[in-house]
Amino acid sequence: MIETDRLILRKPIADDFEPLADMFGEPRVTEHIGGTLTRTDAWARLLRDVGHWALEGFGQFIIADKATGSFVGKVGFAKYKRDLGPHADTEIECSWTLRSSCHGKGYAREAAEAAHTWYNAHQAGPTACMIGEANAASLRLAASLGYAEIDRLAGASGVSIVLQRDGSRRDSQAGIKPQP
Repeated sequence: MIETDRLILRKPIADDFEPLADMFGEPRVTEHIGGTLTRTDAWARLLRDVGHWALEGFGQFIIADKATGSFVGKVGFAKYKRDLGPHADTEIECSWTLRSSCHGKGYAREAAEAAHTWYNAHQAGPTACMIGEANAASLRLAASLGYAEIDRLAGASGVSIVLQRDGSRRDSQAGIKPQP
C-alpha cells in the first residue's frame, strides 16, 4: 500500500469490481481508450490486474480517496503484450484511468508519481505509455512524468502516441509514504 497526501494506492481486490465497471461504463472516461466496456470486459480487466500482481510482482493499483475511502480509479504497470512499435525498449506500460468526477483535481498526477516512485524502488527499468493523440490531458501528464514520444502507431481507434521513460530516474516525491 502507498499513501500520498490525499490518496491511498493498493492492490486490487474482488470488491473493486462494481466501481471499476461503473468507471469503464462512463463515456467520458473511455473516449480515448476504445469506448465503454461491458461488465464482462470490466471483470476481465480486474482479473488481468490481479493476475499481474500474482505473476509479475507489479501491476495496477486501485486509487482511493484517503479522507473518504471512495474509489478514484487505477494507476500502475502491466505487460499488455501489445505492439509498442520498433523503438520501444520495454514491454512494461504505465497507465492511469480515473472516474470522470475525479478528473481535473490532480489525482492522476499524484497517483502516477507515487506509482512511479514505487516502481523505481521495486522494479526499475524503462516503461512506456500508449496514449491516443487526442488525449491531451494524459499526454501532458506523461510528459510531466518524464515520458518522451518515441513513435506513433495507427490502430483501429486512431493514432496512438508511444512514449517511453528510461526508468533510471529516482524520484523523491514529497508526501509519499510507502507501507510495508
